[in-house]
Amino acid sequence: MRYFHGVVHKDEDSAFGVSFPDLAGCFSAADNLESVVREATDAVSLYFENNDRVIEPSSIEVIRELAKEDLASGAFLILVPYIPANNTPTRINISLDSGILAAIDTAASARKLTRSAFLAQAAHNEIVGR
Repeated sequence: MRYFHGVVHKDEDSAFGVSFPDLAGCFSAADNLESVVREATDAVSLYFENNDRVIEPSSIEVIRELAKEDLASGAFLILVPYIPANNTPTRINISLDSGILAAIDTAASARKLTRSAFLAQAAHNEIVGR
């Protein structure tokens, strides 16, 4: 997993906008502050779905220099996770309390998911702040 820095802009009477100095052409918007990271995470995922290049995130020092004008005018930085989808299932062995396991199975069944799919989705949502 890698984290990319997003520069969050907010003009009066507008949504929050996020740009990514490392990812040319990658932008997102959110109506409220609580949705900024979630929307930015979706934008980064879509960016890499359409881009085969491996891009390493720049250091915070480089990002601050690249975004210094924006930061001086009130923008701020966020860290946005990128979790590449390898589409390679990997078997693991975990231990859970039997009560939580029963709750997981009930919730997974209600959503028509397997236990594995439910746990993967829950972990992903926790990592990206959903």
